[in-house]
Amino acid sequence: MKHKILIVEDDPNLGIIVKESFETRGFEARLSENGKKGYAEYVRWKPDVCILDIMMPEKDGFTLAEEIRATDQHTPIIFLTARSFNEDVLKAFAIGADDYIKKPFSMEELIYRTKAILKRLSGTGLEFSKTFEYPLGKYQFDYRHLTLTFNNKQQKLTSREADLLKLLCDHKNQVLDRGETLKKLWGDDNFFNGRSLDVFITKIRKYLKNDDDVEIINVRGKGYKLIGDD
Repeated sequence: MKHKILIVEDDPNLGIIVKESFETRGFEARLSENGKKGYAEYVRWKPDVCILDIMMPEKDGFTLAEEIRATDQHTPIIFLTARSFNEDVLKAFAIGADDYIKKPFSMEELIYRTKAILKRLSGTGLEFSKTFEYPLGKYQFDYRHLTLTFNNKQQKLTSREADLLKLLCDHKNQVLDRGETLKKLWGDDNFFNGRSLDVFITKIRKYLKNDDDVEIINVRGKGYKLIGDD
């Protein structure tokens, strides 16, 4: 079955190029010209991946992503945008984006990153351990279903949040090297990816705040350590 890619882009020429590039590589793709139409298409079609521009009429990409994440923590979101300010990148990941690609961009890179995200979702991408369920203090983390449960209250995770928490759990009570984490999850340990990792660590800390015996600590100059009992 073909993976479904929703592209929301107000530049018609670029949108058609991206759409046709995915289609020639075996994907099913649809194009919406603004955020309002994009959200309607998302609800109607239920794509496997959403690729969003930020600066669009009717509704910008950040607003569209927030509306999607209000009910759906699972579907990957990739921002494809000319906006390169550091605060824009951080805001995108804080909303729940899985990737952020700056224009001008390589079509091959966009296809590659999309495939990498889909591989992570199918469990065939990163070389994780074969463990998928983790007791973590008073929490229960289910990697396959992207959920973190505390006292029967369930927190849905994005695929990137789940990947990072799984790495922390696989190295629980050990130092998780920052550089290796960046290369494994983002493919590059550059500055922007490093700031994105910091945003995700902050979000996961908030998810774990209800149990004082579970903590993610910074190990200066090395990385992070997840502390917690089984």
